[in-house]
Amino acid sequence: MTDKVIRIFKMINAIQSTPGIMAKDLAFRCDVHIRTVYRDLEIISHFAPVANEGRGTGYRFLGKFFLYPLDFSEQEALAFSLLPSVLTPDKIPPGFHTAYDKVMGTHLKEKSRQNGILENIADIIQMGKPAYRKESRNFLQPIIGAILEQRRIRAVYHSQLRNTLTEREIDPYYLIPRDQRFYLIGYCQLKQAIRTFRISRFQQVEVMPVTFDKGNFNIKKYLKNTWSIDRGNKNITFKVRFHPSVARYIKEEELFVHPRMSDEQDGSLLFEVTLNNEKEFMKWILQYGSHAEILEPASARTGLKLQLEQWMSIYQRKNK
Repeated sequence: MTDKVIRIFKMINAIQSTPGIMAKDLAFRCDVHIRTVYRDLEIISHFAPVANEGRGTGYRFLGKFFLYPLDFSEQEALAFSLLPSVLTPDKIPPGFHTAYDKVMGTHLKEKSRQNGILENIADIIQMGKPAYRKESRNFLQPIIGAILEQRRIRAVYHSQLRNTLTEREIDPYYLIPRDQRFYLIGYCQLKQAIRTFRISRFQQVEVMPVTFDKGNFNIKKYLKNTWSIDRGNKNITFKVRFHPSVARYIKEEELFVHPRMSDEQDGSLLFEVTLNNEKEFMKWILQYGSHAEILEPASARTGLKLQLEQWMSIYQRKNK
């Protein structure tokens, strides 16, 4: 068994260093019969994309597969670290321990390099913090790491709506930037459903050894017709006319939906979009003031008119 493990490592190294290597050459390098090479290649094909494109083309790895740096999961690293303890000492061939040390050393070095990259990312991406909180820890590094490794996190989360703290286990799927904030979309074990979490509301984050699978979850489908981050359950089609002075800026907006825009003769812009939640869209419209006129639906037009009347009543009061 030990000889087979070492031989498979030799074969992987040979294919990496000499793409297109022939089976007979692998047999010569490993000092085995060619039938043994074919059996070993079958084993390798279960965990690495080794391919032979036809007679005389030899063997190579497809895509970006490469043994070093190693991409061990925590479970795989633990299993490999226990390898020497399950082998019979007097049957371990010369060179095994040095080869084993090199593999584990490479894994640890790569793990350290990945952590360094994540630390740099967390430092580069500067986040704001709630004004009421003096200290706000940046949890981007562990969250990004958990997303990349598909590992569950245990977190303490503050719900603003209920003003409560809850401990949750979350399978983190995607990190979404919206309106100068970061949101995490993932599967909440507590609610047994997909939920959206604002990063600044995490009080604690711990990456767990438990792994997860996103299954058939599709982020584009999940956020379809969502203006920013809050999803609704009823689609509404808006039609807005933008004044010529802001039309070119509207065309430059980086949006998460696909509006229909058409130029009018006077230079104004007709903007149509279907959304499942009007709240965030209305906030966006308000920043353009009188340069944006809601044409449809009538309910949104009436609602904005009432809001403006309330504002007028506030500012018409005498300031005491």
